[in-house]
Amino acid sequence: MGTALVYHEDMTAARLLWDDPECEIECPERLTTALERLQQRGLEQRCLRLAAREASEAELGLVHSPEYVALLQGTQALGTEELQTLSGQYDAVYFHPSTFHCARLAAGAALQLVDAVLAGAVRNGLALVRPPGHHSQRAAANGFCVFNNVAIAAKHAQRQHGLHRILIVDWDVHHGQGIQYIFEDDPSVLYFSWHRYEHGRFWPYLRESDADAVGQGPGLGFTVNLPWNQVGMGNADYVAAFLHVLLPVAFEFDPELVLVSAGFDSAIGDPEGQMQATPECFAHLTQLLQVLAGGRVCAVLEGGYHLESLSQSVCMMVQALLGDPAPPLLGPMVPHASALESIQSVRVAQAPHWMSLQQQEGRPSPLLLPGGPEFKAAATQDVAALSSLLDQMRLNPTPPVRTAVALTAPDAALALPSDVLCEEGSAPQEETQAWARPHEALAQDRALTALGKVLYLLDRILDGQVSSGIAVTPASAAAATLDVAIRCGLSHGAQRLLCLAVGQLDRPPDLTDDGRNLWLNIGGKEAAALSMFHVSVPLPGTTGGFLSCVLALVLPLAYSFQPDLVLVVLGPAHGLRDPQAALLAALLRGPAGGRVLALVDEESTPQLAVVLARVLHGEAAPSLGPFSMASPEEVQALMQLRGQLEPRWKMLQVASEAGGPGSG
Repeated sequence: MGTALVYHEDMTAARLLWDDPECEIECPERLTTALERLQQRGLEQRCLRLAAREASEAELGLVHSPEYVALLQGTQALGTEELQTLSGQYDAVYFHPSTFHCARLAAGAALQLVDAVLAGAVRNGLALVRPPGHHSQRAAANGFCVFNNVAIAAKHAQRQHGLHRILIVDWDVHHGQGIQYIFEDDPSVLYFSWHRYEHGRFWPYLRESDADAVGQGPGLGFTVNLPWNQVGMGNADYVAAFLHVLLPVAFEFDPELVLVSAGFDSAIGDPEGQMQATPECFAHLTQLLQVLAGGRVCAVLEGGYHLESLSQSVCMMVQALLGDPAPPLLGPMVPHASALESIQSVRVAQAPHWMSLQQQEGRPSPLLLPGGPEFKAAATQDVAALSSLLDQMRLNPTPPVRTAVALTAPDAALALPSDVLCEEGSAPQEETQAWARPHEALAQDRALTALGKVLYLLDRILDGQVSSGIAVTPASAAAATLDVAIRCGLSHGAQRLLCLAVGQLDRPPDLTDDGRNLWLNIGGKEAAALSMFHVSVPLPGTTGGFLSCVLALVLPLAYSFQPDLVLVVLGPAHGLRDPQAALLAALLRGPAGGRVLALVDEESTPQLAVVLARVLHGEAAPSLGPFSMASPEEVQALMQLRGQLEPRWKMLQVASEAGGPGSG
């Protein structure tokens, strides 16, 4: 199960034949530059290359009128003046004698990709196409778009493959009104679009691009518009939109397929978008989408007009599709106030239609923390000061082995992917004994042996030899092993270490709130923020409660803290089902650039270590099952914690209480 790359060089044939400053940016070099960069980075060679085919007239007819298709077919015989005259009848469109062929290839490429993914030939893929498609309507070209490639692919997936729930994520900087019009009354297609809007003053200047346009008739709630009312939106804004709007709704919708209208004019440097999101951000967004639909993600190129930004962003997306860890996001993760206002307006508009948003509305005033002054000192740290280790990780190539596993039951290795390393190594005995000495629980041979493997994996992760690791530890030594792992990680080069402890595990007593470690316990007796760096929450008993805990607390904290190492500890009687543990591990790959060490209690299910190895290796997490709404107690506990923690961890914010250095 790999990644498909669908392309055809004929799609570079169409080009502008007259002077038109508005249209000249949609040029063949958009494709050739992106493909060259994929080849230079060795990414194209790792994909299954598929040559695009032309979509048939019947396939085009899934979305477009016969008259419109016939009109486009006729452009092949027109001269330059006639083409220019016809182009002038549409908004921001140009035609070329090759346009019909190119546009049929673009639609056909999307169809081929969907077929390959749904047939199980590949897990995911990218169709590198032009012309783009998301503005195109039933009988009209619009905004460089001729045929609506993604809409045709969605209709095809419904008709030919019998799908009942398709998610379309449109992260192009322009509103994909064509897709919206086609599916606005269809509850089997959930369409999410963020777009530069500026209160209706940005193209395509439509009232129906605002947050209160939520679909029609049976499709109410299945159109989700997130309007950006200022330029300059960056990584924190985009990730916040996913965590606080898209992902809660998407998990509740439970799609069978994810289609991405992958426009990169929303990336830094693009003249159309004027946004600030770096190419690495699109690796994170892609990785977040891969936890849906069993990882069946089909991306189709839309916009993107700054050739360097476009090609870098395409590479980042393909890396994520291939399962490589996303590079860490650099710079402070503080959403803009304008972004938070937009996010909240969408949540309010959509709350009547989605349980996952209803259960998060309303919030008490922030509560006072105990011993305030000492926490203020930690909160004044410069969040932009990132370690040299973080910079090194960004520059280093992906390790040749992504995941290493130290197992106590050798037969479990039989179920691992072939390129997951079954680690036999151990830290030197003297070093292991020195770390173990303060802990009685580590005096036994079994515990000492397991600790040696943990320390060995930890060193391999920190020095970049492997990206992530999993080790099995004896139940009696779980707390002591965790204590050593934290102290060893911090002394061996980790500048900021996030520890997610699941189960009845207490924070090691000698850990201090120095800003270098963040302790988050799921499974505590009550919701409590003993400090900004010491957080505990009971394990939710519902699917909705668990997802809210992950999306509205764990991930915002992790992305705000920006760790360079994540420890995930599943302690004795941790209470997580395997799919829940897998989802946690998969999502926590993002904040630390893939550097995750999972410690699994040996009394857990035999297959848990294997499931974790698969997701840390880049495979899709198994489904959580049917969505159930969070209980009032779970909602209250989460709201209380968010109110306490928001002043320090800005990615937790979703309402107009926003402020600080990222506002404005």
